[in-house]
Amino acid sequence: MSDLQNTETIIAAWISRHETELIQTADYIFRNPELAYEEHLASKCLSGFLEKNGFVISDKTAGIDTAFTAQWGRGKPVIGFLAEYDALAGIGHACGHNLLGTAVCAAACALKTDMEHTGAQGTIRVYGCPAEEIMSGKIVMDKAGIFDSLDAAVTWHPFDRNRVSNDIWQAQDIKNYTFHGVSAHASKSPEEGRSALDAAELMNIGVNYLREHVPGDVRMHYAYLDNHIPANVVPDTAKTNYFIRSSKRSRTEDASSRVDDCARGAALMTGTTVDIELVKSCREMKINRPLTEIFYQAMAQIPTPEYTQDELNLAAEITKEAGLSNDGIYFGGLEPLEDEPVPISIGTDASQVSHTVPLITVSAAAMCRGTALHHWAAARQAGMSIGHKGMLYAARCMAEGTKLLMETPDGFSRIWDYHRAH
Repeated sequence: MSDLQNTETIIAAWISRHETELIQTADYIFRNPELAYEEHLASKCLSGFLEKNGFVISDKTAGIDTAFTAQWGRGKPVIGFLAEYDALAGIGHACGHNLLGTAVCAAACALKTDMEHTGAQGTIRVYGCPAEEIMSGKIVMDKAGIFDSLDAAVTWHPFDRNRVSNDIWQAQDIKNYTFHGVSAHASKSPEEGRSALDAAELMNIGVNYLREHVPGDVRMHYAYLDNHIPANVVPDTAKTNYFIRSSKRSRTEDASSRVDDCARGAALMTGTTVDIELVKSCREMKINRPLTEIFYQAMAQIPTPEYTQDELNLAAEITKEAGLSNDGIYFGGLEPLEDEPVPISIGTDASQVSHTVPLITVSAAAMCRGTALHHWAAARQAGMSIGHKGMLYAARCMAEGTKLLMETPDGFSRIWDYHRAH
């Protein structure tokens, strides 16, 4: 590979020329946050951007109103770029999906321009994937076979560091537990009632005792879903939502089964019944070592962002206000590729795709060190120049990494041999 640090590549030049438009796109999505399966503005914004840049758009991919597929080129290899753009309730883009979707589209367009210049053969597809925050969109699309024809899939995620993701994102079950009881006046005739709320609370107590007896990487967390029943009525319905996770599918399934038993036991104790709904389920991330090595080789040649004094001052202000831990070192360069995969305590529906085709995830610093996702500090930086710089860097990394994969003589055979063997 040529020295990308000393040469403005076609990819870098495209991103530089479109920098203002890309920032405006990310900021538009940031200012108009939309929840899972409601991302009509974001979906139209990104698909419109791709259409203007020569992609053919197909709406409602896998029957999802806010999903889309954008395609350019023909023949093999077929590269799929996975875009996300949903927000979080009450906190907006605290996961940086406004940056994520925009950078993915930028990477696809920049790679297209390079392929047009060099005459390289292949097909680029951008998949607009809704509802990642509720672990849904890509799972639905994968089940529909949308990704089956890909030779590789590429995505990224905003974080507080620059690296090739070597992370095992968690295998997850998302479940709803709905208890049904008997309503009664809570003061006059409570003996006639069978409290669904009591059952839900007893279930949660059982799960909290269960925590001692599951492997250390298992996570079980829940929230009550409002049933709008006042306190002077014995509630005949109560509903909880559970996320059950670990870094290995078999451990997730075992814990999930035991949580079900807690629900059934609570129903038995309270004279109620329970409906158990599996909302979504996914496997852990499947790491593809040859693919991470190719992308790391590309990223090692790309300069990481530099920051102005104003941006460093803002990072210091956010660090103080949010109580972040970073010892005053707000940003860094490219981190080394770890020798072994790294289990992490978060999940993504992209994990399911990694079992269908080789998948690579780039991580880029779109926030200062110590910033947690799903936090107001992450949301703030996703709408400012700190986030924009991470987005533009990620776009170049994805495009240059994919270009290197396509130019590596045995690249696709290596990643597929590894995929099938692991």
